[in-house]
Amino acid sequence: MKKQRTLSIIKPDAMTSKNSGNIISFIEEKNFNIVAQKKIMLTKKQAEEFYNIHKDRPFFGELVDFMISGPISVQVLEAENAVTYYREIMGSTNPEEAEQNTIRKLFGKNIQCNAVHGSDSLENAVKEIKFFFSELELIN
Repeated sequence: MKKQRTLSIIKPDAMTSKNSGNIISFIEEKNFNIVAQKKIMLTKKQAEEFYNIHKDRPFFGELVDFMISGPISVQVLEAENAVTYYREIMGSTNPEEAEQNTIRKLFGKNIQCNAVHGSDSLENAVKEIKFFFSELELIN
């Protein structure tokens, strides 16, 4: 199977609680190759644009405010079947429902402060990677 790329975001809650290193180690132990990575602060405009798909949902404002509340770490991960595999190791959106030994079970606090974001499809992975990274920043 051909290798794919997906986007991962370590969210402000995991950054504030100093779990980013543990999450990165967990990702690498699961045989992902991190081909790009950077720590950034999103502006409100950037967060609204990135989460535009949720703009009509009642939680949109809270999500945007949360994502601009502190630094985030964005990574491009590469592995076979990367999108599906990363969603598997992230665990359920709600950490209480996540399976054991998943990122959200280990490091998430609640449905909003759930440590990480991952692309939900190959098409969205391409868009999300382009949102955060230029071609020059990606290791080929």
